[in-house]
Amino acid sequence: MRLSRAVVPALLAVCSLAACGGSESVPAADAAPAVGQANVQDDESVKDVVKIAVGSKDHTTLVAALQAGDLVNSLANAGPFTVFAPTNSAFDKLPKGTVDDLLKPENKEKLRLVLQHHVTTSSLDLDQFSDGQVISMADGTNATIHKKGADTFINDAKILASVRGSNGMVHVIDGVLVP
Repeated sequence: MRLSRAVVPALLAVCSLAACGGSESVPAADAAPAVGQANVQDDESVKDVVKIAVGSKDHTTLVAALQAGDLVNSLANAGPFTVFAPTNSAFDKLPKGTVDDLLKPENKEKLRLVLQHHVTTSSLDLDQFSDGQVISMADGTNATIHKKGADTFINDAKILASVRGSNGMVHVIDGVLVP
């Protein structure tokens, strides 16, 4: 059987779609491509510190703040980072209106400083912390680790849980660290 020249390319296209699963969607020609490391789609690797926060229902306020402060792509990079991630209830403990005020565009730099006070540029496991240890934060200030029995605190915020990410550690905390 002899195939016409027009049929061969069509068959190759169908075969290649079938080999790839056929479910690839083609972006609209006028759609703007998403940019930055945070937009890389990867459902198989260990999540980075940003994707850990994004995947947590208890960190929606933190994620909104990271977005407002334009820090998502920075924290999605290779790192290493240790992020002390306040829960939504930690943000609720702040004086009324504080979060809304920080999220305003005119307070972006202030918000960035607060968020950077929750990050250090190294990957620290919980067992690496010692009582009285001083940690340099990304905003240029320090925070202090305290041990009380089996509990570990950074300044006055208790570390509730820890999750390893592909680019560092996320320590869930019950308070917001104020520089």
